[in-house]
Amino acid sequence: MDHSALFQKVVAFISSVHEVSHELTKGVKSEDITPAQYKILEYMMFTQPVTPSDIADCVDLSLPNTSRELRKLLEKGLCEKAVDDADRRRQLFRLSANGQALMGRVFGQAQERFEQRIDGISAEEEQEIERALALLQRKLFG
Repeated sequence: MDHSALFQKVVAFISSVHEVSHELTKGVKSEDITPAQYKILEYMMFTQPVTPSDIADCVDLSLPNTSRELRKLLEKGLCEKAVDDADRRRQLFRLSANGQALMGRVFGQAQERFEQRIDGISAEEEQEIERALALLQRKLFG
């Protein structure tokens, strides 16, 4: 079975997701952090603890650049570093209380914009969107 058409739709969908994500967070990020640092913090918001390699893979940065950005985030007090008890050479990073607060503010403002976008949809449409997202998560992104 040829899945080319489905693949093209998925690629278009992912592109739209990036576009909407950018619109929802545009201008709400702290001026004290760079776009690369924001990506790292956003990743840590949903996946903790993480290694520098995990971050580099997910946000598409080189390991040296990831290490430099993590050092800056540590200096700003937005993340914390720990050592893995099972492997003392392995560094683990997570959001600090300040990092969680920052991301909470960013996501709060993004949620306001999201609610403006969906203003006026029916309860049935909202349920349809929830079902579609659950299906995508299970079958494509899970």
